[in-house]
Amino acid sequence: MEFHIYITYFLALFIGISLGLTGGGGSILTVPVLVYAARIEPVVATAYSLFIVGLTSLVGAGNYIKKGMVNIRMAIIFAIPAFITVWLMRKFVIHAMPDHLFSIGSFVITKDLFLMLFFALIMLISGFKMVYGTEKQFQEGKDIKYSLVLFNGIIVGILSGLVGAGGGFLIVPALVFFMRLPIHKAVGTSLLIIAINSLIGFTGDILNLPNINWSFLLIFSAISSIGIFFGIYLNQFLNSEKLKKVFGYFVLIMAILIIFEELL
Repeated sequence: MEFHIYITYFLALFIGISLGLTGGGGSILTVPVLVYAARIEPVVATAYSLFIVGLTSLVGAGNYIKKGMVNIRMAIIFAIPAFITVWLMRKFVIHAMPDHLFSIGSFVITKDLFLMLFFALIMLISGFKMVYGTEKQFQEGKDIKYSLVLFNGIIVGILSGLVGAGGGFLIVPALVFFMRLPIHKAVGTSLLIIAINSLIGFTGDILNLPNINWSFLLIFSAISSIGIFFGIYLNQFLNSEKLKKVFGYFVLIMAILIIFEELL
């Protein structure tokens, strides 16, 4: 086994820990790890990321369900428009995109470059939200805004389909503001939504990716699933707000590094 694979598996543990600590934010790291550590090309990396994030989030969601911290009904309502959209994106859009999208003078924008730059943009937004975002509390189940839930679900589906991330930075605020869930339930419910979206979205890739490395996927997912239990355990002893800000700064730095790596 090559050395970079050992590094990749170590980072899988870190991704799981960050998922357990932040309730979904850690999924944003999966694609960069797959592209730069495991050396997997971006389109395949976004597909693999959906499987890994989906399976790991499902493990985390199961832990929250046992504690009664998941609103399953709200998760299903939100997930339906999201998983339909992400499946359509993976099945019909991503693999149909041409390798060369357009040119700016002599500078060629390829599909891989576009996906990584777009992913870096999502990381910047996610990191900014972690650093500067504030959480509000509402009375659970009151004044639910279903039209906004539908719209947000579609947006999450499009983004998840493009970049292979769970979209937790959009899902948690939507659950709090539009579906009136308290923040502790929004985190657990978000993990269940991410699991549903990602795993169903991945099925859209299966026919388009005939040589899926299942052994790598299962090992990576198993390690990150172990990590999520560590993260949930550590969360009891750490200040979650300070932790989210520190992780947000890390995501911002990673996004800037990806932009420099891809452009320079």
